[in-house]
Amino acid sequence: MVCNSAESQSEEAEYLSLFATQRVRGVLVTPADPTGRSLDALRGQAIPFVLVDRVSADDAVCSVSVDDVVGGRLAVQHLIAAGHRSIVYVGGPADWPQVRDRRAGALAALDEAGVPRSALTVITAERLDVSAGRDAGARLLGLVPRPSAVFCANDLLALGVLQAVFPARLRVPEDMAVVGYDDIEFAAAAAVPLTSVRQPAAAMGRLAAEMLLEETADESGHHQHRQVVLQPELVVRGSSLRPADAD
Repeated sequence: MVCNSAESQSEEAEYLSLFATQRVRGVLVTPADPTGRSLDALRGQAIPFVLVDRVSADDAVCSVSVDDVVGGRLAVQHLIAAGHRSIVYVGGPADWPQVRDRRAGALAALDEAGVPRSALTVITAERLDVSAGRDAGARLLGLVPRPSAVFCANDLLALGVLQAVFPARLRVPEDMAVVGYDDIEFAAAAAVPLTSVRQPAAAMGRLAAEMLLEETADESGHHQHRQVVLQPELVVRGSSLRPADAD
């Protein structure tokens, strides 16, 4: 059974409550609720679960995640190397771990390069989708002076920013470099192929499933919980690579 809460904490709670009622054997979950309270329904029924794309602060919970601080650092290091000194970070709600960690990585890149943190302007989107990206792009265009680069917390936001930038007759990447995150299927197929931080999604899913199967098969009650953190990589494409850089 596959369910998508679309980052809605109430829908997530309903789905997990349903799983607990049905006494499923195990659950792979990417929690929308940063407090983890929604997982209490599973704990109450002693149903094993593994966190996917989230770091567990609890040693008694298995998790597979990606180092989003490193990912944010890679994105902004790339923009700094291209000469950008005025960068916007388009993120979502600050209590979402991936949004917070990617911003932390961006700031770390500025610190390492000796660039003032004031070089990074934060625009907060209510959601992490294309529509929210368009709204963020409109706000971005209103900034004075206008930044020369934008790093988005995910590719959907970045695609929305591109949709806002093109009608304003800005060239990407000559007038505005854009970097996304996740390297979704549509990133390479965008009007200007999108530079993005790629997560090892297949490896993350495989590891999470293996860990869940191990836990559900363990009848001794002494399962060794693990918190695995994988490394992202930057995939550079046309949205941030100026023609002169491609020579």
